Amino acid sequence: MRDDELRRLLEAFQRGEVDLDHVLRVLRTAPVVELTNATVDVHRAIRCGFPEVVFCQGKRPEWVVEIVRSLRNAGQTCLCTRVPDDVAETVLGTFPDMEHNALARTLRWLPQPPERAGVVAVVCAGTSDLPVAEEARVTAETIGTEVRMLVDVGVAGIHRLLRHTEALADADAIVVVAGMEGALPSVVGGLVGCPVIGVPTSVGYGAHLSGLTPLHAMLTSCASNVAVVNVDSGFNGGFVAALIARRIGLVRRQLEELRKRLEPAEGTASENTRAQEGDD
Repeated sequence: MRDDELRRLLEAFQRGEVDLDHVLRVLRTAPVVELTNATVDVHRAIRCGFPEVVFCQGKRPEWVVEIVRSLRNAGQTCLCTRVPDDVAETVLGTFPDMEHNALARTLRWLPQPPERAGVVAVVCAGTSDLPVAEEARVTAETIGTEVRMLVDVGVAGIHRLLRHTEALADADAIVVVAGMEGALPSVVGGLVGCPVIGVPTSVGYGAHLSGLTPLHAMLTSCASNVAVVNVDSGFNGGFVAALIARRIGLVRRQLEELRKRLEPAEGTASENTRAQEGDD
């Protein structure tokens, strides 16, 4: 159960739509599910805003199936990352309604579509970086943000990026995925006024050092709004960007709702003022 779901449950109780016994049944749900090879945290959504995510690399297919079953039984969104082909085949054989993205190496199941708030731009330097960028996109979308992809816009042809300055300016947070020398996050950071999450990739030749070169380049960026996650960690980049963007988007929505509520009152006040002036 996510924090917003808990809020809706308590508000439904306050309105008399559900009884106390129903609320107690939900709240008595154990915070963890003990499995043979895992302890699944089913209260993480309440604490952190999003359920536990399953990192599948190194896990046997049957272990992943049991973890996924636990999350689904708890009615929680289920996102699996770094999913090997054999794990995907086994999980889909058990839960055919899960969505498989072979490029991103993800599986996901949504009990209901997330309420979207905020905008994340995922900027991919080269086509070879696309698997990591796709992982970031799937993650940010699953958390509940609108995601806009810009692909193959690296610094070797910087004019390709400059065609999208409006899309960059509209984003609440930006994920920049780049290998080779890792210069792109600094360039993007100098064009926008929002957080930029750099994701170095292991794409490159010899002195690229399997991602250490772009990692160091991003860590030493002179653009003040650039933060960096681990090599090939599209999930972390997408997750952090989505958390930032959702908060901004939700506040923007609340302010818009407040403005709409105030408009009639302001209009009435103006009419009253004009009426008084007419009486005078």
